[in-house]
Amino acid sequence: MKCNEYILTGGQASDTGQAENLLALTAEGAAALVGDKGYDSDAFIQALTEKGIEPVIPPRSNRINARDCDWFVYKERRLIECFFNKIKHYRRISSRYEKMAGNYMGFIWFVSALIWLR
Repeated sequence: MKCNEYILTGGQASDTGQAENLLALTAEGAAALVGDKGYDSDAFIQALTEKGIEPVIPPRSNRINARDCDWFVYKERRLIECFFNKIKHYRRISSRYEKMAGNYMGFIWFVSALIWLR
């Protein structure tokens, strides 16, 4: 799936607040959605299964009825984590020197292109 969208949220915002927007960005015919424990909510899991998308989200530790997770597919999530780690190597991004959301997103796009060209 190719996604050319970034959604900028506040640092204190939870992951599940943008889950519906993430679901709208998923490509038609996507087989699975890989996410971390922050996306483990019953409503989001149900919305995924209604669209025919397999949720590859590990259950939270305090969940009463633990769900199964395909750990082999979940390991591919490291590619996304490595990308965020590479973005943080650019001091202007990690220190958030740009206070305007538009300027900050411009630098996110610029750094993403630099990483892609390497």
